[in-house]
Amino acid sequence: MDTNSEHALNSRLYDTERDLRAMQDLLVEGRSRTDDWHYPHVGDLMGSVFPLSCHVRLQEHICLWHDARGKLLAYAILGEDPAFDCQVLREHEWSGVEEEALAWAETRLAALREQDAKRWGDPLGAVARPGDARRIAFLERHGFRRGEHVEVSLLRSLGEPIAEPVPPAGCRVRAVAGTTDVPDRAAIERDVWLPWPVGKIADDDYARLMRLPGYHRELDVIACAPDGTIAAYVNNWIDPVNRIGVCGPVGTRAAYRRQGFARAALLESLRRQRARGMDRVCISTGEANSPALRLYESLGFAPVSASLDYAKVE
Repeated sequence: MDTNSEHALNSRLYDTERDLRAMQDLLVEGRSRTDDWHYPHVGDLMGSVFPLSCHVRLQEHICLWHDARGKLLAYAILGEDPAFDCQVLREHEWSGVEEEALAWAETRLAALREQDAKRWGDPLGAVARPGDARRIAFLERHGFRRGEHVEVSLLRSLGEPIAEPVPPAGCRVRAVAGTTDVPDRAAIERDVWLPWPVGKIADDDYARLMRLPGYHRELDVIACAPDGTIAAYVNNWIDPVNRIGVCGPVGTRAAYRRQGFARAALLESLRRQRARGMDRVCISTGEANSPALRLYESLGFAPVSASLDYAKVE
């Protein structure tokens, strides 16, 4: 790009958590000027950046674009699987940043494949909303083709009544207490999500998450079995500017599924989101995950959007 132009964007690699805050601010600003679905929620960003930070150096996997005054206008992430994501403020969309971002990601991925072909050898993935014709056209123009997975997004108004939970006998629903809960809180992430990369989280990793911008301990809701074991959890994230929250990820250990632990944690999450000023909350799951969809719909969530998987044909 023309770095001498008054309107040129300057790119650099991610550096510190100050950049993470700027990425969060970009999404909040973008959503305030569009709708709930044109940009990811800050919780979605944290759901991708935090696991990535446990396994690689973010400084090698995130690229940023600023204007001459230093304001962040776009970012790109090369995630695991591998996956490509790029978010650009509306007035700079489709002005060349996306092309530059994809070229950066593919160059970086080529270098990673030379170092570890097994780990990074799968096709490069991306996602697009069904109504985002320009993003879909961009992906298809660059050799991406539709995959099979569809992630369903559901929305619930917090102006509607929230049912009182009927938790299992002896169940206690509360927020993560602090460092004493870290070992079991990290362990349930592993129990629920391994062997996927998102489940490869050590105790120290989870303690670090609790210090990151956007994390609120009182919104990290757990449902405990009578012996104190964490049976289910819901990570909650808020966008106070746009007054929309996210419940997710949601997880239940196999031994406690279909017993009401996740339902109790979700109902408590809705109350806490409302207490923090949110007027609506979203949640997502795979189209094929019928048990989760039934649970979410029984709590008042309704499907409103979706994300489509794409993969680059090599």
